[in-house]
Amino acid sequence: MTELPAEFIERMKKILGVEFESFLQSYTRPPEKGIRVNLLKISTENFEKISPIALDGKVLWDDSGYYAKGESLGKTIAHAAGLYYVQEPSAMCAAPELEAKSGERVLDLCSAPGGKGTRLAAYMHGGGVLVLNEIDAKRCEILRSNVERTGVKNAVTLNRSPQNLAEIFYNYFDKILVDAPCSGEGMFKKEQNAIPEWSMANVARCAARQTEILNCADKMLAGGGRLVYSTCTFAPEEDEEQIESFLQAHAEYKLLKMQKLYPHKVRGEGHFCAVLEKTVGERREVCNLKFKADKTAEKLYREFEKEYLNTSFGNLHLFGDKLYSLLTDLPEIMRSGVFLGEIKNGRFQPSHTLAMCLKKDEAKCIEIDENTALKYLRGLTFDCNADEKGWRLVTYLGYPLGWCKAVGGVAKNHLPKGLRI
Repeated sequence: MTELPAEFIERMKKILGVEFESFLQSYTRPPEKGIRVNLLKISTENFEKISPIALDGKVLWDDSGYYAKGESLGKTIAHAAGLYYVQEPSAMCAAPELEAKSGERVLDLCSAPGGKGTRLAAYMHGGGVLVLNEIDAKRCEILRSNVERTGVKNAVTLNRSPQNLAEIFYNYFDKILVDAPCSGEGMFKKEQNAIPEWSMANVARCAARQTEILNCADKMLAGGGRLVYSTCTFAPEEDEEQIESFLQAHAEYKLLKMQKLYPHKVRGEGHFCAVLEKTVGERREVCNLKFKADKTAEKLYREFEKEYLNTSFGNLHLFGDKLYSLLTDLPEIMRSGVFLGEIKNGRFQPSHTLAMCLKKDEAKCIEIDENTALKYLRGLTFDCNADEKGWRLVTYLGYPLGWCKAVGGVAKNHLPKGLRI
């Protein structure tokens, strides 16, 4: 059984009363594991047919979520292809409550590692603007990697403070998710280091930081917009009391829903979620950027596009030697979008990001079997037809894994070294 802090136990006894023994008993069971199917790439029905891991029932609060069995859930070809995301089941409750839609401006303010943000992307179907922010630089790199792997086209990943964003995006977003940094009481089974780091003093520090983050979110939310606040803790100071204080300070909001998932009541480690609506306020419009790409870079890319792709990207802009297809309707400081590739030695070289956001009918492909896919993911070359020449999208079961370059019957591997297994 997980050894819990004494002060935590005493507090939970007071909160839960007769339910406390059931709550305590939940810590004798192993943590629940879950995966969420990436609906940007595959339907749940099709995923069930090809799933490389044992599925153990559906998650009630997210129709793309499943309970899963086994170890190393993220070490499969399907995971490398971005077909699913490994996520604790109860943490899947927050993103659906935001009701994000195509065409909206959506912010995930505390986004790393990306479980909730990539779910929002699936709801948006590639339309609108999705800003994913993470203040910690190292965690932001993990966020970017997950956004790339899952093939999100309409996301901007940022590494900024909430205060800085509030200055840029005043009254801008239609929907905001605040999955706030917290004392992590719902992580005690999954992450043992959360236990020695826990204290009531840390709960208080987290609550103060959450208040500041929520105030920044308020400045960025447009009138009529929706705000979802979530944590993976049971502390009232960080959950119900946090929302109560926010509503007292912001009379323009109304509470639509509030729920707390306890591990003795649901199959999950615990989560809190509150849904708020901002009833009054303006929605600030932002003029579209004027896009201008380097003519040489654009020519090289269009030649690649004509020869190897069956789709097209617009709004091209060159930053150094990196070519992007930029999102529109963003403040000019936020120059980001789909990283298409680099100009090297007078040639265009496609990026892994581009590969992962394509579908099999949008590029010239080489379909490979399971054994060859494992070789590819290890960074090895593989044999191909001698008539295959130039860049090819490597697919497994029709889903992209990355690029190769075919020369003389050999497919040279262009999977980034950091992604090889």
